[in-house]
This record gives sequence, structure tokens and C-alpha cells, in this order.
Amino acid sequence: MKLKLITIGKTQKSFLIDGENEYVKRLAKYIQFEKIEIPDLKKAGNLTENQIKTEEGKLILSKLDKSSFIVLLDEKGKEFTSVQCSKWIQEEMNRGHKIITFVIGGAYGFSEEVYKIAGLKIALSKMTFSHQMVRMIFAEQLYRAFSIIRNEPYHHE
Repeated sequence: MKLKLITIGKTQKSFLIDGENEYVKRLAKYIQFEKIEIPDLKKAGNLTENQIKTEEGKLILSKLDKSSFIVLLDEKGKEFTSVQCSKWIQEEMNRGHKIITFVIGGAYGFSEEVYKIAGLKIALSKMTFSHQMVRMIFAEQLYRAFSIIRNEPYHHE
């Protein structure tokens, strides 16, 4: 199985980039992982919120594999504990998915077209984080999930 992470825009803060890279590097010992970064829209200041979501949605859809199970990181999604998340990942691996693609949208969320193709929506918290911070936090949670699956001492209950 392979995991993909599609994101909108670049992370600007070096501490977030360093943190994300650390967990992506750690994650590589467990599973094949690919990150796809879609550039911010040009002249987005001239677009409405809906236009931004629509244009970002087109870009997201163009990066998806047909056989991939799509998971959106969305504030209205299902909340998991870290252990529940690890169990869900294990179950999805057992189902035989070749690719699970996680998508972190832009500041306004996702277009209706992207919501329609999602197999699951996950919320990291009831709190709101910048989409740059979510990348690092989510990479850490993926690493944590695999350390739980492997019964390694990283996670403490």
C-alpha cells in the first residue's frame, strides 16, 4: 500500500517545514509515502471564496489516482483518537487499498466536486489550525499510527 498527501500552497515557516520533513522521513520506514504540493492560485485576491474552492478543486482532482481511496482533512470530519486512527489505517490496509490519498485543502476548504469523491472526512481537532500547521501535525499522526500498529514505544496510553 502507498499513502499520498496532497496539499494546497507552500509552507513558509522553516520550523513547520523541518517538523513535517522529520515525520515524513520517519514514516518512510513503515510505508511508501508521497507528498504532492499544489501551488497557491495566482491572483487569488481577485477571486471569490467559491471561485477559489472551485479552482483548487480542479487542481486537486487532476492529481488523484482513479484507484485511490480519498480522505479529506476537514473540520466537519470524523474525529479519531490516535489509537482509533491506527486501527482505521490497519483496517484499510487489510481491505487491500493500493493507495490512500489524504487531502489538505486551502483556507476555504473544498469544492463540492472534491467532497463528492471523498470516501471519508477526518477532523484533526475541533480547533482550527492553519493548513501549513496541519501538514506537520498530520505527518506526526501518521507516524504515530504506524508506531502503534507496530507496537513500538512512541505512543503512551
